[in-house]
Amino acid sequence: MTIVIQPTRRGTVIVGTRKRVVEWLPAIAVFVLGIVAWQLAITAFHIERFLLPKPGAIVARFWDDRDVLWRAGWFTFKEALGGFALGSAAAILFALLLARFRRIGAALMPIAIAANAIPIIAFAPIFNAWFDPLQPTSKMAVAGVLCFFPVMVNTLRGLTSVRPTQVELMRSYGAGELSIFRRVRVPTALPYLFSALKVATVLAMIGAIVGEYFGGSQEALGIQIKNSAALFDFETAWAAIVVASILGIAFYIAVALVERLALQWDPTRQERGTA
Repeated sequence: MTIVIQPTRRGTVIVGTRKRVVEWLPAIAVFVLGIVAWQLAITAFHIERFLLPKPGAIVARFWDDRDVLWRAGWFTFKEALGGFALGSAAAILFALLLARFRRIGAALMPIAIAANAIPIIAFAPIFNAWFDPLQPTSKMAVAGVLCFFPVMVNTLRGLTSVRPTQVELMRSYGAGELSIFRRVRVPTALPYLFSALKVATVLAMIGAIVGEYFGGSQEALGIQIKNSAALFDFETAWAAIVVASILGIAFYIAVALVERLALQWDPTRQERGTA
């Protein structure tokens, strides 16, 4: 008699967690070594603080001003989140339109490419003129423009990468275009969409902060960085940059977790490294 011992779900989770920790160890080691090298290089080469403050000084300022910095970070994060939502939603709708009506897509795609070719820094003062610069709307618009193109292109690629045999099979069962989109094209596009959304989380934070450089509330993180650098308070400026990085990473991880939950059915998760 052969006894087969099936692994428990708890054991599988523990093994998976250990595997992820081992995969992250090289990155953590490089990060720590980079900080140590940064600290030693400043001492060895006598680098002035206005060029590059010591990591210890940045951490100390981050801790001392943590309430102000986190409040400013949350203010900017809400702008980034709004721009992310608006830009991504518009991009998905635009991609659906282009995938459904190919001739319209062929006419509009050059316009979208031309708009994406314009440096985002050129949009910021224009949006401040269109909207109240003290309100989050102009910063959301900048973030939304940055998020729009990568989400649109990746979603469109996913919608149009369906195998012709799948479409033919659905049509052989009498399925209409709406049913084909819902049952074939949209599920195929989801991995492409989430890949673009993860990129858009970082772009949204960049867009919000860049928009704040051209005017905004004194509570905004970009204004904190700009004013601190102008006053030669570089420790505070770098501490604000650390806050922006933490929020951007947290935003990315949140979308990655949603992707993991939404794509549990996808058999290619392990191949793409998202299992």
